[in-house]
Amino acid sequence: MSPSYLAELMPRLLHPQVRDLAWVLMSPPLLSDTPAPQRHPLAASHWASHPDELADWLLSHDSQPSVLEAWLAQHSIRRLGLYYERLWQFALGQAPDVELLVANLPIRQAGHTLGELDLILHDAEGVHHIELAVKFYLGLETGDRRRHDHWLGPGSHDRLDIKLQRLCQHQLKLSSSPPAKALLAELTCGEIDSALWLGGYLFQPGTSGCEPPTGAHPLHLGGHWLRQCDWVNSTAEGATRWQPLHRQAWLAPAQLDGGQPWPAAEVERWIAEVNGKQARLMARLEMDTVGRWAERERLFVVPDSWPG
Repeated sequence: MSPSYLAELMPRLLHPQVRDLAWVLMSPPLLSDTPAPQRHPLAASHWASHPDELADWLLSHDSQPSVLEAWLAQHSIRRLGLYYERLWQFALGQAPDVELLVANLPIRQAGHTLGELDLILHDAEGVHHIELAVKFYLGLETGDRRRHDHWLGPGSHDRLDIKLQRLCQHQLKLSSSPPAKALLAELTCGEIDSALWLGGYLFQPGTSGCEPPTGAHPLHLGGHWLRQCDWVNSTAEGATRWQPLHRQAWLAPAQLDGGQPWPAAEVERWIAEVNGKQARLMARLEMDTVGRWAERERLFVVPDSWPG
């Protein structure tokens, strides 16, 4: 999936959830070099070699989004990671040459839940167990930013190295455990390969930037972060504006169709509430050629005490 193709397609998509769906399917992963195999869930699909047909499918849902809306409404989705998984499940259920055998399969032993298998799918290359994750990591200001333990989640509890360790040492190995093998034997008799897919954004400190973590994808998506005390809104008026993003809007680039960005005074009040609360994400918007406000940059604003 070409990120440049996504950039060309995105302005044509208007529905927020369809835009998120396109982002999920076509955005690059955080890393190109991972400690365990990484595999795009659609790698063997006809869509992978014919992205124009994937684009047509997305555009059809953009013009008639009720099917996607109904699919997402079947379950309460509070976590962004679950929303990300549901979008993948929707696409894999309709993708040519791919059969989604099961999703979110719980693995239990002696009355205890050991975990869930995110995806079990079958395609021309075999049967695959794929663990999905979408993450937003901020690089520390000091130290060796190439190290995975120098990239933290906005709440400072999650770290890139910890997530990779859990994916590789627990989640991916779960499918080879005896209770998982017993369940999977009912679905397929073939050998099952395990792989991960890690999407998201990497945010560099301030405006000076830093080296990305070791193994970062050369086209990884990203932005910058700064502390609340360092915030200066130099774009309060004119053709560039800042727009706060609620958590469910963290995936696809922001775009306002017919709406107006927050007034500068409201943005300032929102920024003033950051200290003592969680980090917040915002987008710098510019007017595009057809008069829509479209994202040009992302910025996390974190409490002054971050990472605490």
